[in-house]
Amino acid sequence: MVLLGEAEGLPPGVNVALVQTVDFFPPVLDDPYLYGAVAAANALSDVYAMGGRPISALNLAGFPKGFDKEWIGEIFRGGFDKVRESGAVLAGGHTVESPEPNFGFSVTGVVDRDKVTDNGSAKVGDRLYLTKPLGMGSMTTAGKFGKVAAEQVVQAAHIMATLNGPAAEAMQAAGSNACTDITGFGLVGHARNIARASK
Repeated sequence: MVLLGEAEGLPPGVNVALVQTVDFFPPVLDDPYLYGAVAAANALSDVYAMGGRPISALNLAGFPKGFDKEWIGEIFRGGFDKVRESGAVLAGGHTVESPEPNFGFSVTGVVDRDKVTDNGSAKVGDRLYLTKPLGMGSMTTAGKFGKVAAEQVVQAAHIMATLNGPAAEAMQAAGSNACTDITGFGLVGHARNIARASK
C-alpha cells in the first residue's frame, strides 16, 4: 500500500491509498473463456478485499509452444471482459512461453486511506460475513477427476467469476474491521491468518 497526498500532486485533504496485487494460476477449468474470467476475478478480488476500487490491470500470461491459438484467444477474452466489467483499464501486459498455461493479472486500485481493510484488524465478537458460497475450489478439483457433473463445475465457475465490487462497497458502508479474500487456504486457513494477524 502506498499513501498518496499533496506531495504526489493531489489537492489538499485528499487521502488516497494506492493498493497493488498480483495473482495468476494454471487452468482450473476446461472452458477457456471461464478460466480467463475466473483468473481475472480472482486477481481483482484482492483489491476489493482491501476496500479498494480497481483502476488498472496488467496481464500476465504464459503458454506452452504450440498451445491452441483459439483457446488462448478465449482465455484472454474472458479475462479482459472481467477487467472491463470492473471499470479498470487494461494497461498492457506480458506473455511468455511456459511449460504449462498460466494466466492472471497485476491489479492497481485506490481506496480512501482511512477506510483500508486488511486481515489484521479483526476484533473479538466480530461477525463473519461470506459474500460467496464456500467450496468452489473443491468443485473444480472434483470436476477434473470426474467426481461431479460438468454442469456443477460450470455453475461453480460462474460464482468464482462474479466480481466482489458490490460486496466491497457494502463492506465499506458497514465499516468492516477486517477482510480477506478466501482462496487457496480455504476458510480455516484464512480465518487462522486473520486471528494471527489480529492477535
